[in-house]
Amino acid sequence: MDLQRSLEISERMIEKVRGKRNVLIVAHDNPDPDALAAAYALSHLFLVKAGQNAVIASGGIVGRRENRTMVEKLEINVVPMNKIDRCQYDVVCMVDSQPGTGNSTLPDDCRVDIIVDHHPQRVEVADNMLVDIRNDYGACATILYEYLLAHDVYLGTRLATAMFYAIRSETQDLGREWFPPDRKAYQELLSLSNNRILFDIAHAKVPRNYFLNFNRALESARIFHDVLVFNLFEVDHPDMVAEMADFLLRMEGVGVVLGMGCCDQEEVLSLRLDREELFAGKIIRTVVEGLGSAGGHGMIAGGQIRPMTGNRAVQKELENTLIKRLLKELDYEPVKGRRLLAGDCNN
Repeated sequence: MDLQRSLEISERMIEKVRGKRNVLIVAHDNPDPDALAAAYALSHLFLVKAGQNAVIASGGIVGRRENRTMVEKLEINVVPMNKIDRCQYDVVCMVDSQPGTGNSTLPDDCRVDIIVDHHPQRVEVADNMLVDIRNDYGACATILYEYLLAHDVYLGTRLATAMFYAIRSETQDLGREWFPPDRKAYQELLSLSNNRILFDIAHAKVPRNYFLNFNRALESARIFHDVLVFNLFEVDHPDMVAEMADFLLRMEGVGVVLGMGCCDQEEVLSLRLDREELFAGKIIRTVVEGLGSAGGHGMIAGGQIRPMTGNRAVQKELENTLIKRLLKELDYEPVKGRRLLAGDCNN
């Protein structure tokens, strides 16, 4: 861990919020555990070291049932962005995201004073902006854990549990895109976490519609070479697309999964890889170029196309366009897709 770097930059952040009237911490839309825990930890740091209460806000919804259980059990208060008057805030922070990447309701022209993220840098850094972007960290929560360690800030059970679950979720239990600081944080936070709450989060009850989405993903899935593409069409929350993409990447012989679904006139895309020679963030930006926005890491990425209007025929046409672009980017010959559930299930 780079505690000296974390101490120096977090001290500057603390001084930036000290004595300010209102502080806003913005997570990306439809926040995942990493964004939620990072925002929670940053607000705790500001409270302890500067006596400053910060408001955590996000666009979209906390849709995935595990994430909702995390928010409820750990009492993380997230205010919808449509209820926020940005003019009231003297300091605006972003965690697990950057301006202009398309995954935040925060307007691109809105002033952002502090950014903490672990995605590749895409923001132009202004003179008055404090930026800590570490794409050699598997989770944003790990960066915040370093801040707290550097300042010797006490972590209560709820915060420790949130941060542990974030790292666990983001790195798939240190099985995907983790780095030494993530492992150290994972090991240290585990002993501070509430195991019962972790169990409740990981085994959260899901509604009947959850299984209907599984069925829709399986029935729509088609395979092109080692690429699997599925379309959920209409979904209640964007997280469902990512969850199905993670699940279908387990298919034997599949190295790339592209999932899509439409939520509130926004087409949501999730790309998953298990091929380390590829970079998911670059691939998906190329695939959606001219259509929407996208970004991500080496093995996981997401995109948004908005507005998305029309019937299923329009969504199917978009699916076919994305498949052609994806196969071209991967340097594959165009082929007719094979249905996942068709034919001999042993193949």
